Amino acid sequence: MISLFPCLNDNYGFLLVEPDSGLCATIDTPDGAEIDAQLQKRGLTLTHILNTHHHYDHVGGNQFLKDKYGATIVGPKADAARIPGIDIALAGGEVFKFGAYDIHIIDTPGHTLGHCAYYVPDEASVFVGDTIFVMGCGRLFEGTPAQMFDSLSKLAALHQDTKIYCAHEYTLSNAAFAVTAEPDNNDLKRAVTSANALRDKGQPTVPTTVGIELKTNPFMRAKTPEILGEIRAAKDKF
Repeated sequence: MISLFPCLNDNYGFLLVEPDSGLCATIDTPDGAEIDAQLQKRGLTLTHILNTHHHYDHVGGNQFLKDKYGATIVGPKADAARIPGIDIALAGGEVFKFGAYDIHIIDTPGHTLGHCAYYVPDEASVFVGDTIFVMGCGRLFEGTPAQMFDSLSKLAALHQDTKIYCAHEYTLSNAAFAVTAEPDNNDLKRAVTSANALRDKGQPTVPTTVGIELKTNPFMRAKTPEILGEIRAAKDKF
């Protein structure tokens, strides 16, 4: 079971519950107090924190929630030194047992060098942090276009129905740029209309799916690392 709720200005918080064991994880900790409130609202006890990368709006609540719940903090091995309170460091290709769920670790450097995603086949879902956004991708703060291209390729290889839980509501700004990158993409035009309708109602545009992003996301559709780099540079200046 997955719950989504807004945090901070434009982050999303996610709670993942494995019903057989009752284990409960938050994916990242953008706002410890809000995550705590959401846990109490749902009558849940936090057992795990799954961090995607070290940026403060993803780990800022780690210590508060660990102190309150005794939660085990899991994070990417490549970024272990920058994950506050980390207990378990995992590398891409490893599988973390979460009750009856297998959580697959996918290394996704690009936004940061140590970024990872968490793929949960039993929920047909992947938590991607700041690697993919609806119609967009994360800024290359530490990584290269080649690394981001490889990371997006790994996620693109998942089943097209896989739900993508990205960590920010950046969709409308991404959409405004995406239509300049692919002005003749009718799937993209329909996605923009749909996103605007959701936001007009105050509803999230997250999750998206692998299949939708393969049709509408100019970064997922880039054929080479060089093209991805050019699109990213254009987006940075947009």
